[in-house]
Amino acid sequence: MTAHETFWGLRLRRTLAGDGSAPVLVLVEGFAGTGKSSLVRELTTLPEAARATCLRWACGESAAPPTLPADGPVLLAVEDVHRAGAEESALLRRLLEHPRPGLAAVLTYRPEELAAPGLPLGTPPPRYPPGLTVLRHRVRPWNADEVRQVAAAALGERCTQEAVARLHERSGGVAQIVADLLAVLRDSTRLRCTAADVDAAGVPVRLAELSLGRTAALLPEHRPIVWAAAVLGEPVGRDELVTVSGLGRSLGRQALLAALAGAALIESAEGYGLPVPLAAVAVHESVPGPVRQEMHGRAADVLAHRQPVPWAALARHHRAGGRIRGWLRAIEQAAREAAESGRHQEAIGLLEETLATPAVPPQTRARLAPILARSAVVGLRSDQTVQVLTQIVEDAALPAAARGELRLDLGLLLCNQVGMSDKGWRELERAAAELRDARPDLSARAMSALAMPYWPNSSFDIHRAWLEDAASAAADSGDEVVRTAVAANRAGLAMSCGDPQAWELVRKLPTDSPDPRCRLHAARGLCNAADAALWLGHHGRAEELLTEGLELSGKSGAPYTKHTALGARLLLEWVTGRWAGLAERCETFVTATADMPVISADARMVRGLLALAQGEWGSALSWLSGANASSRDHAAPPLAAATSGALIRLSLARQELTGAAAEARDAWAKVKRKGVWVWAADLAPWAVEAMARTGDPEAARAVIADFTAGLEGRDAPGAEAAVTWSRAALAEAEGRWLDAVPLYREAAAAYAALPRPYAQALTTEAAGRCALAAGAADAEGHVLDADKAQAVADLTACTRQFTDLGAVWDAARARALLRSHQPAKEARPPGRPSYGDRLSPREREVAELAGTGLTNREIATTLHLSPRTVEQHVARAMRKLGTTSRQHLAKMLDEAVLPESLNEAANSG
Repeated sequence: MTAHETFWGLRLRRTLAGDGSAPVLVLVEGFAGTGKSSLVRELTTLPEAARATCLRWACGESAAPPTLPADGPVLLAVEDVHRAGAEESALLRRLLEHPRPGLAAVLTYRPEELAAPGLPLGTPPPRYPPGLTVLRHRVRPWNADEVRQVAAAALGERCTQEAVARLHERSGGVAQIVADLLAVLRDSTRLRCTAADVDAAGVPVRLAELSLGRTAALLPEHRPIVWAAAVLGEPVGRDELVTVSGLGRSLGRQALLAALAGAALIESAEGYGLPVPLAAVAVHESVPGPVRQEMHGRAADVLAHRQPVPWAALARHHRAGGRIRGWLRAIEQAAREAAESGRHQEAIGLLEETLATPAVPPQTRARLAPILARSAVVGLRSDQTVQVLTQIVEDAALPAAARGELRLDLGLLLCNQVGMSDKGWRELERAAAELRDARPDLSARAMSALAMPYWPNSSFDIHRAWLEDAASAAADSGDEVVRTAVAANRAGLAMSCGDPQAWELVRKLPTDSPDPRCRLHAARGLCNAADAALWLGHHGRAEELLTEGLELSGKSGAPYTKHTALGARLLLEWVTGRWAGLAERCETFVTATADMPVISADARMVRGLLALAQGEWGSALSWLSGANASSRDHAAPPLAAATSGALIRLSLARQELTGAAAEARDAWAKVKRKGVWVWAADLAPWAVEAMARTGDPEAARAVIADFTAGLEGRDAPGAEAAVTWSRAALAEAEGRWLDAVPLYREAAAAYAALPRPYAQALTTEAAGRCALAAGAADAEGHVLDADKAQAVADLTACTRQFTDLGAVWDAARARALLRSHQPAKEARPPGRPSYGDRLSPREREVAELAGTGLTNREIATTLHLSPRTVEQHVARAMRKLGTTSRQHLAKMLDEAVLPESLNEAANSG
């Protein structure tokens, strides 16, 4: 709510409007930097203020106070009343004790700097007359949502949730501090802003000088009470604060009162502390080193007596106080506590810095490293963790079992979070061998990881062999947690290849186990099964598994598993046609997971597929194969295959047939090496088309034969539909249109049943296209009316479906085909219709595609026009819309009037 929408703002507006309302005084209080001056500026822009006399005056400056006019409404804004001298206070008293009609006065001040607390004009308080309405308004710091809005406006796509949370935490929501921090972050060249970037921005100069100035204004013997508050870094009770200061009870009490009076400290519900968290940083840096170390030591003693003990804070004070042993003991306790309660990112943060310190003894390093490794495997990416673990596993002094345990987690981390699959595979193989005799439980974990089929460079048979070895090792271990881990991966492997028994394996996962470690593996199994079910075409079941897996992973403290499931959900939304806002959701997810290529891969591919359907071909190519996209040689095989399918389709659309065929052959060779045929569903139809159109129908037939044989006995409705589509594509490429039509319609019906509306629309369009092509090729150039009517119905239906989805390019292509074969009874009257300054249907269609970034040649290919005709349509559209830029066409079209119905669009020339 803005100031003029508040009760006091409305009251003030009535007085300024001159409607006879009594004079009004609004006392506006707020801590330094909270935005009091901004509020005053807002008031001066009110429509009522424009018709009144507006006077602004800042106390404590040399400028003479303004003179009020004799009559008419007046807005008097007096700022910094806490700085008012005796004469200024006396003048304000006279004005307010005898206010003239039409006066609307606003006084701003810092309550913490008033000479008499609660009395902005000092003592005695003014004698306000009965006719003066006196109101008080406190300008409060921004809440988290307000900080988010300001940060998003300043940082754009680089703004992340963790950065916003840290901004709010460090600034206390004080507007000026937020603005100063954002000024630093805005100039950063980083792709995404993190909490660490907020910390690195330091303390704004205004805040540092204000805090240090208030501290320096105290007597030297009183300053340690403020130093103690900065050392503690959080609001605390009086006794703890005095103890850390070392002043003793009597002097400490005097110092606290002086610090409160001087606004160096404030009192809150939690205790006494600095006004803003960042202020503690500035003051802490100003404390002399020896004094600071002694205070940290006393702070550690104070915290050690709290219940429960805040181990992380205790570790910080021990270290700053030079107590190395106490620091390491507290760090270990804090990390174990965080890991056991599922706060894995917190454990990672505590241990990374500790283990990177050379002063940590080998025995302590050996105890702490496994905690870090276990948390890192279920947490999010951290390159520092990878570096620390890589150094530790090469330590020859480590026992073989300890080294193997760390190598296991390092391998998982390299594969999952970092995306270095080849190196991760090698580490897991070594871990499996090192642990087989001494730790069969951990060896089984390593083998089980190698059994998962998402590794890009190994065959399905290799994964199956590793799974059997893992099951044997798990049985030898007698460990229920390990058996659960293997069971989760067995279910994932079975689901990935469409094994009908997979559903029963998933059902048996111990989601309600009393052991949280078992539940964590069950959550992982559910999320992996959901992803696999999605690729199979079981979309409803995938949705159910995702919901259950996300809920369980959230409760189990497994952020990595949760994020993989969130990526799969984006893919599910693409497949099932829930495209509204999907592009923005993908981009947000990519930004949040930019340094974790394995997790962000789903969102990147979906964003590229959306761009392709919308005709944004340059953007599509960037998302699918640009510098930040995952290499198809290292991506998960189903994503690599689907991405190749999209790239083949893009090359076909651009008439780059040689490139399309090369991509098809390379991608299909990878599918054959992998041997998980259900993952070829998004590749096969486009690969068949590319091979057939480049004069190699035998290769296309071989693809269909391989695909069909590979699906024998598999439960994969999506892949079965793709086989039918592939056969239809081959028939069309060979000119066998009458054979292609029923195959395309069969595929469309199969996709409708999944449901998969975009694939359904594509195959429906192809059925109509082939039916019309068959008629055109007839000996007499005719096709039966019933067949043509069905073809037109197919094209009309898919055009509507493309439009509903937002597939701009596909809808334009289908409309162009429909237009060229519209039944005579629906044809428009002879002559060209006149649209005047409005866009004709064809001009709008061409402009829509031009606005996506397509070239005139690409638009001409899509709409079956000549490039010259397209050029003329673009020129007329730009003239009518009043723009000289093709890039602005899409935005301008949203405001243009579209006069035609679907039939008119189909018939216009």
